[in-house]
Amino acid sequence: MRDPRHDAVAKILVDYSTKVQPRETVQITGQIGATPLMLEIYKLCLERGALPVLHPSLPGAAYTFYKHAQDFQLKHFPKVSWYEVRNTDVFFSIGAEYNTKEFTNVDPKRLAMRKRAVKRIQDWRVNNTRWCLFEFPQQAGAQDANMALPEYEEFVYNSTIIDWETFAEELRRICDVVNQSKKVRIMGKDTDLSFSIKGMNCIAGDGRYNMPDGEVFTAPVRDSVNGHIYYDVPTVYNGVEVEGIYLEFKDGHCVKATAEKNEEFLKTMLDQDPGAGFIGEFGIGCNNKIQKATKNILFDEKIGGTIHLAMGQSYKENRGRNMSALHWDMIKDLRQEGTVLFDDRIFLQNGKIVM
Repeated sequence: MRDPRHDAVAKILVDYSTKVQPRETVQITGQIGATPLMLEIYKLCLERGALPVLHPSLPGAAYTFYKHAQDFQLKHFPKVSWYEVRNTDVFFSIGAEYNTKEFTNVDPKRLAMRKRAVKRIQDWRVNNTRWCLFEFPQQAGAQDANMALPEYEEFVYNSTIIDWETFAEELRRICDVVNQSKKVRIMGKDTDLSFSIKGMNCIAGDGRYNMPDGEVFTAPVRDSVNGHIYYDVPTVYNGVEVEGIYLEFKDGHCVKATAEKNEEFLKTMLDQDPGAGFIGEFGIGCNNKIQKATKNILFDEKIGGTIHLAMGQSYKENRGRNMSALHWDMIKDLRQEGTVLFDDRIFLQNGKIVM
């Protein structure tokens, strides 16, 4: 049976998030589990007069590559993909993972090697195209979130099919407060972290790039981060689940990293290049339709009452200068115990924004 929610999401992605225009080249990538949504996006792009191209991926293809590719293949720069991205106006990435843990036993050094090889393509896509990510609800995601699939579908669609124009205005007001501030201090369980955001630019995550969205984010001054932080929200990065991350910083650089689960993977990711041990982004979750952690960063970093700090690459729109193949958002829940100070004034207390 046709699900009208697919139509609603596709319309948001095409007409609100990316504003697809006639004769624009559009790439629609995704896993075959998301076929109904990908086809609806494809149809809408055709109706808008655009030039869409479908790139579905097969389950298990990425695992096969990382398991069997030789080093020269992992390091190979894909010229065809480079040509495509430079000739693309709009890019959709529709996730629908059938196994969110498939890279658990793949050597993390191989993952890092490939990420470095294709970084130029990723950077071009982020900085030169209009793009949007969406995670199509599948059984694997529902299992990670400890939900039945119908519950998970309701969770995803309820946090997506909303009035984004009105929500965007609210997010921009929060951004104004952040942009008027110079110093940040985060305090909570096993956490006391300070850094400067002077001269940085806060951006509203208003559904233009991620869907669902609902955050504001800026960048720390690279060498200003000092203190320690404990992340109590488990995270899955590159298909590897990591829990209980604890990081210490001195003059911007991470000088100690531990984890209660998959610590070696954490350390390998943070050591992959000179910028991976620095923070590239500071974000505040503002989407109160998302209240439960799901082990999916796309959703969890938006949870109202949380903050997240991304290790590695910063965004040029934030005026951040850190460079890395890594961009790994790590989330801390402040709803039960936590405070964020801007210029020594309380901004967020136990999950509630005070302005």
